[in-house]
Amino acid sequence: MTTVTHDLLNELPKVELHLHLEGSLEPELMFELAQRNNIKMKFDSVESLRKAYQFSNLQDFLDIYYQGANVLQTEADFYDLTWAYLKKCHQQNVRHVEPFFDPQTHTDRGIKFETVFNGISRALSDGVAELGISSQIIMCFLRHLSEEAAFETLKQAEPFFHQILGIGLDSSEKGNPPEKFNRVFADAREAGLLAFAHAGEEGPADYIWTAINELKVSRVDHGIRAIDDSNLMKHLVETQIPLTVCPLSNVKLNVFKNMAHHNILDMLEQGVCVTVNSDDPAYFGGYMTENFVALAQELDMSKKQAKQLAKNSVDASFASDERKHVLRREIDDLI
Repeated sequence: MTTVTHDLLNELPKVELHLHLEGSLEPELMFELAQRNNIKMKFDSVESLRKAYQFSNLQDFLDIYYQGANVLQTEADFYDLTWAYLKKCHQQNVRHVEPFFDPQTHTDRGIKFETVFNGISRALSDGVAELGISSQIIMCFLRHLSEEAAFETLKQAEPFFHQILGIGLDSSEKGNPPEKFNRVFADAREAGLLAFAHAGEEGPADYIWTAINELKVSRVDHGIRAIDDSNLMKHLVETQIPLTVCPLSNVKLNVFKNMAHHNILDMLEQGVCVTVNSDDPAYFGGYMTENFVALAQELDMSKKQAKQLAKNSVDASFASDERKHVLRREIDDLI
């Protein structure tokens, strides 16, 4: 019987479905880009910045997250951000990714949409050619902003719709229910874009129901509060609507007191299509391998569970059927 070791989990072919590119901005690159763009940082060193990564809730994190994004100014910056993430994926055998980006975080600072998108998409293209990492891209609306602002962002994205898998909804969940964006999601779906939404992280299980029934999402991002509603759990098992769960993130933001309290394996055993993801790894202490290792160490995840989580991510992705077949076979060959 194969032991669930760090090396095994690193070698395990993985798919990531819940990753904010801006949240993969490591302090070293942040300082490098700040110097490149002559931007003064509030912190005087990488070490002092890392010490600030102590969050009591989602808003504490978002406050510093948006500060960090200020160093991203040019197409080259967005390329370097994305390429650094892809190199980390390559080291951890992450074979397919469907990352998020937040255009409003940048357009509100006067950065053009195409500057952001072109840098990201060029890096993703190079990721396929040079690293063998296939990808799709998801554009998120910031839910603490208005529906009107989301409509404006959707309009800016229109020339790039053929390159965008779908739209998502992120940022502050409290006080910003999914139905706030019903109309813009309807327009996006009519334009051929898929729908995704963060729901049930700090918000209640009702937000998950709304994301499914009103926004018509293909996946629910986070979704950990689903376990509070037995009818919702039954619905998730029956429909196999995936949840993109982010274990280290949940602990770092005090959604769970510690990893031993996390419910991802409980939901897995009940038949929910849960997946493992890193969310904002530069801020939350780990990429994909570190999230899997935390489950093995703190929740005694079995080899069988690790395999099912990896396969769930393949099934929940929008990779081609051929790509999915290859990834499933590679997982079977390893475990």
